[in-house]
Amino acid sequence: MEQKNNRRTISFRILDKFLFQIHKIFCAFFVQNNLKVSTNGFQKNQKNMRLFLQWTIIIPTLSWILFFSGIINNSEIFQILASIMLILSVMSAVHHSEIIAHRVGEPYGTIILAISITVIEVSIIISLMLSGGKEAVSLARDTVYSATMLILNGIVGMCLFIGGLKHHEQKFSKHSVTIALVSLISIVVFTLVIPTFTESAEGSYYSKPQLIFASIACLVIYSFFLFAQTSRHREYFLSTDTNKNEKPIIISNWVLTISLIFLIASLGIVVLLAKTLSPTIESIVISRNLPVSLVGVVIAAIILLPEGIAAIIAARNNKLQTSLNLSLGSALASIGLTIPSVAVVCFIYDIEIILGLGIKSIILLALSVFTVMLSLSSGRTNIVYGVVLLVNLFAFIFLIIYP
Repeated sequence: MEQKNNRRTISFRILDKFLFQIHKIFCAFFVQNNLKVSTNGFQKNQKNMRLFLQWTIIIPTLSWILFFSGIINNSEIFQILASIMLILSVMSAVHHSEIIAHRVGEPYGTIILAISITVIEVSIIISLMLSGGKEAVSLARDTVYSATMLILNGIVGMCLFIGGLKHHEQKFSKHSVTIALVSLISIVVFTLVIPTFTESAEGSYYSKPQLIFASIACLVIYSFFLFAQTSRHREYFLSTDTNKNEKPIIISNWVLTISLIFLIASLGIVVLLAKTLSPTIESIVISRNLPVSLVGVVIAAIILLPEGIAAIIAARNNKLQTSLNLSLGSALASIGLTIPSVAVVCFIYDIEIILGLGIKSIILLALSVFTVMLSLSSGRTNIVYGVVLLVNLFAFIFLIIYP
């Protein structure tokens, strides 16, 4: 028994050291003339800071060059190279998002990252809908559903697990989570559940008046959520877990501008490389006799990587409020912006889209939302909540593979 406990302790320490090294990479901020920084005691010399700055700018630039060269699909070597550049671009996006968050303050930093990713995701969905024809009628629904399940179970679950592993118990604002979850539940039901049971149109469709109403409802709810988060109830969304010994971070306007540009560049190339590599991923999935729907989950996971890594690092640093702002805000942005945008395209090009989920998917979604609500109802979290949510995520993926 004692041996098992020792092994478990060693494995936890190895995982903790791994996350510690990742955090050191992201916290090595950059040129001393532009940024005076000391975050959680991690300090780098001027040479390493300059090198890291160059790395976070050069990688997205090279990734864009590789993408426009058109040679990715020519050989497996270029596909492997594109995969590596994709992961490095994700790390670059997380780095730049942290810089912006420190400059503009919370919760604006997490809002910028969430909306940036969602806007790029929406543009990809719309382009695939216009080029995919009838095969893309359920694309928006599948993407939004996969993203919501990955965020609620994967990102939130991993944050609670890592936070509980490191800090045993973490606190956050119940009021902020209640506002986010009330908004999220309403949007989810309007967009993914009610279309299955409406009678105006046959199948899991909305009629045009119903789609207009659902789109307006999404925009209204999400707009007032942002209003509460940034103005009326901003204090609910501020992290209270700060280090009093931490020196102030000074970021110049020049550094902020560069980070904004390369955040968008990094996020854009992540989505485009994911889209480019999707046929390769699909062929691998099919060759292993797995369902094609699993490809959408993999692509959604890649797109959500920047948000996921940023949220997990924040949770490890005992800033769970920041993690929840990012994850729940991303889920709201993913649905609240995607559905109205897709609705506009449907009206312009006279395209029908399937929005309603099947009964099994509705049950899994309800289980996920209900579990998150219970896990975040007390204002305190522990490792058990994270484990349960991660089990829900594995159940979601397992039932895709074995329907």
